[in-house]
Amino acid sequence: MKRDRVVLLYSALREANPDPRSELAFNTPFELLVAVILSAQATDKSVNIATRRLYPQANTPAAILALGVAGLAPYIRHIGLYNAKAKNVIETCRLLLERHHGEVPHDRAALEALPGVGRKTANVVLNVAFGEPTLAVDTHVFRVANRTGLAPGKTPLAVEQKLLQVTPSEFMQHAHHWLILHGRHVCLARRPKCPQCVIAAYCAFKPKTEADAL
Repeated sequence: MKRDRVVLLYSALREANPDPRSELAFNTPFELLVAVILSAQATDKSVNIATRRLYPQANTPAAILALGVAGLAPYIRHIGLYNAKAKNVIETCRLLLERHHGEVPHDRAALEALPGVGRKTANVVLNVAFGEPTLAVDTHVFRVANRTGLAPGKTPLAVEQKLLQVTPSEFMQHAHHWLILHGRHVCLARRPKCPQCVIAAYCAFKPKTEADAL
């Protein structure tokens, strides 16, 4: 996609949503980190239900570590893979206390060294908690980037690298949220809502849906 078209695409997303926000509920970088770990292969809604109950009781590494896996599991039992996630969160809390004085590190390598934290999770934390111009590529961003022609790639890493190349600096801070929210609510996997799409004019997707098909 040519640069002028990229600018128009992002400008349309910005006009529609000037100040995009994560749909995960959190108040601190640590709460965000835990929420993102829990959100793998789960909806933000299901995670928010869990953290709405959990955080008033325990919202620091020390407090959650004190719960242990057995104490944390009941809060997140309705979330997929909750046993593995409980173990990851507890171990992450232990490492945060041992290595980082209980603080979430502002460093990619240190974040990715935590259990349950991969590149995508690290990018979310760096962008949302610390304001870094990073781009986390989940299934929604991957789909939008490929379908529109904005940043085609065969792997999430390839798409991320392409997005970093083509996204103008003025849009970098919010690009992740614009793309993920667009994929989540408009550019759906099975039946994209093309008649409602603010970037349809700049999208390379050929078999666009018709208004009467929605």
